[in-house]
Amino acid sequence: MFLSIFFLIYASAHLYVFLKARAALGFGLSAGVPLAAFMLVMTASPLIIYFSEKHHYEFIAKLVSYTGYTWMGLLFLFVCAVFIIDAFRFFVYMAALISHKELFYITPSAKFSFYIPLIISLTIGVYGYFEARNIHTERLVISTSKLPAGVDRLRIVQISDVHIGLIVREDRLRNILDKAKEANPDILISTGDLVDAQIDSLAGLAEMIKEINPRYGEFAITGNHEFYAGIEHAMDFTRNAGFVVLRGHGVTVNGLINIAGVDDPAGKPFGVYRQVSEKALLSGFHNNLFTLFLKHRPVLDKEGSGLFDLQLSGHTHKGQIFPLSLFTKLAYIIDTGYLKLGSNSGLYVSRGAGTWGPPMRFLAPPEVTIIDLKSQQRYTD
Repeated sequence: MFLSIFFLIYASAHLYVFLKARAALGFGLSAGVPLAAFMLVMTASPLIIYFSEKHHYEFIAKLVSYTGYTWMGLLFLFVCAVFIIDAFRFFVYMAALISHKELFYITPSAKFSFYIPLIISLTIGVYGYFEARNIHTERLVISTSKLPAGVDRLRIVQISDVHIGLIVREDRLRNILDKAKEANPDILISTGDLVDAQIDSLAGLAEMIKEINPRYGEFAITGNHEFYAGIEHAMDFTRNAGFVVLRGHGVTVNGLINIAGVDDPAGKPFGVYRQVSEKALLSGFHNNLFTLFLKHRPVLDKEGSGLFDLQLSGHTHKGQIFPLSLFTKLAYIIDTGYLKLGSNSGLYVSRGAGTWGPPMRFLAPPEVTIIDLKSQQRYTD
């Protein structure tokens, strides 16, 4: 059902752009047929990528990934810009109808309605490509009385939504890991979607992550893409990268901090989702240490309220490409940053470090997050 709806919308977007191009340029069959054929291939590109990867045609999979997903991003930006102009055109038409006046002089022409969105989408697309590679470091400081005596600070580095696969490879992963390594973390956390749906031929990438080697270890949870990629394959990669994967259980790390994590519900249709009561999971820590709760999606469970000190999530990408951030704001209680909750707890949502689909971001820069837990014995809010 999801795929049917996706391809219906994606094909309709291509038809919309094709008609706009024909109205502006007035081309005939000699140009229209090749353009239509190209758009047909681009519409089918996610399937071409999937089957190329599945049958180990890696070169074709990578080529179509870069081409198809870059096109997808540009198409989205173009359609958004055209839609705004068409909305204005409709407003002018209705105003003329009501006022019985000719308003053609303020009605954008077909060429204007094509070229301006084209320039806008190309400009934002180029900017978005470089924004996606410019990793920001976000910092969060939390004062707590729940660190053991003698521990003044515990540094946690969170990476999320890296989407290692056909597009996020050695160079982009190195940029992300350099930021994490510079922070000198005590604990490294991955809040899901470490890998993408296509994760073959990742030799050497797990070893790159393992180089960080934080003092008290690495901990991860599943995101939706771990299940799309094949959970066993994804778990093998994650564990080889040095992570302890928390799938509905928790650990107390070196007597310093409690860390618990749950599976993403995307695993339910695959029959590999590990169902667990968040209340039972978080109530299992019989100490007074700081409790970190890892959950891929920024969704709160009332039963778990007050049982953790900080929930770390990702998933949203802050929309990745504006104006999709408008939808993520509506879909989640918070789509980026820190939200203080009741019962002296909080929720932090990462924008993610990588990209899904189009290798670009716009007004949603990628991030690596540094979280410092500081003892209230020496520091206060």
